[in-house]
Amino acid sequence: MKVKVLSRNPDDYVRETKYDIQRVPRNYDPTLNPFEVPREYTRAMNATKLERVLAKPFLASLDGHRDAVNCMAKHSTSLSTLLSGACDGEVKVWNLTKHNCVRTIQAHEGFVRGMVVRFCGTSFYSIGDDKTIKQWNMEAPGYGVEEEPINTILGKTVFTGLDHHQKNGTFATCGQTVDIWDEQRSTPIRSFSWGVESFSSVRFNPVETELLASCASDRSIVLYDMRESMPLKKVIMTMRSNTLSWNPMEAFYFTCANEDYNLYTYDMRYLEKPVTVHMDHVSAVLDVDYSPTGREFVSASFDKSIRIFPKENRNSREVYHTKRMQHVVCVKWSADNKYVMSGSDEMNIRLWKANAAEKLGVLSHREKLAANYNQKLKEKFQYHPKVKRIARHRHLPKHIFTEAKEHTVMREARRRKYVNNVRKHSKPGAVPMLSEREKHVVAVVK
Repeated sequence: MKVKVLSRNPDDYVRETKYDIQRVPRNYDPTLNPFEVPREYTRAMNATKLERVLAKPFLASLDGHRDAVNCMAKHSTSLSTLLSGACDGEVKVWNLTKHNCVRTIQAHEGFVRGMVVRFCGTSFYSIGDDKTIKQWNMEAPGYGVEEEPINTILGKTVFTGLDHHQKNGTFATCGQTVDIWDEQRSTPIRSFSWGVESFSSVRFNPVETELLASCASDRSIVLYDMRESMPLKKVIMTMRSNTLSWNPMEAFYFTCANEDYNLYTYDMRYLEKPVTVHMDHVSAVLDVDYSPTGREFVSASFDKSIRIFPKENRNSREVYHTKRMQHVVCVKWSADNKYVMSGSDEMNIRLWKANAAEKLGVLSHREKLAANYNQKLKEKFQYHPKVKRIARHRHLPKHIFTEAKEHTVMREARRRKYVNNVRKHSKPGAVPMLSEREKHVVAVVK
């Protein structure tokens, strides 16, 4: 039989004389430190304040266009290359590292409606109001050689959207129909139509590469499979969607930018209601683009601002604006997840940091450790009222601030009218209580 006996050494806790100081037992385990939480809370508060002090997201303005920037395209293999198309038919190729234009092409007559770089990065396509699709070499011609497209396709109607397949020589355009083209042919190999007058945008799925989606003028979002002869299904909303973007990491999810000031994230397997409604803009949302990690997306709006949303959150985590920036028409997120590019009506392309307070350049080991530690502290205390207030506070232009308050009042008035008037004075069960996600979908057609 094993017996454990308690034994105490009086020398550990008894004073030799009454004039000695009291011995206080101390446990050096950091998890048992009585001041750990208050100390970390103070550090989290300081880190949050410091983040707002160091938040300087604007990096550069790329000047050179003579008309409003209407579309942009990221290079598929080069991080420092950006392409932009303007309303005067001009296409420019930019070096983002040096902040200068390296090439200018008078590509179309009228607006440049869409641009996309081929998956291998050797050439790019552009479409315009002159009903043409043009393929251009990514390398500039030699000195004295005239700029000519590699291939030109003349269509029957104006094209409004363009996107390229991720793995082979196939691209899609939209206008009065959604057309699938082979690079070796001058006529579409397949055309999709579902009783719609016109389409405004078409996008290939970057994961399930045979799937694509388009936004139509009848307020619907239509899904297609290139292997099928007919469209798969469509969801009709209360207002028209301008464009959409697929999540590059989760094949079933896409986010659409709508005219009702909101963005909607859908699961294509269940279109009866959106997964999330993103609700911070105060005017029509014109463009949206996902980050390469798939965790966030950036949106451009007619209210002269761009916002960054976490994909599962209703509210934006960041809003960018300047005094000179007008209606933002197009926006892109760089492939290295560090920068955001926006093109607006006043002929400028602006370069922003995706994380406003991030320090650019080479970081020492201690700086990396400190940044990671502060980030974990902010995550740990993010729901404390004072930390949350400091982290969420943004200075907004006066027109956005006043319109946001007005929309809040209007939204509350509509809710109060629906609950206190319509439902209260109707037969029980005749008027259902709809959630915010269910209000905006009219029907799903298969």
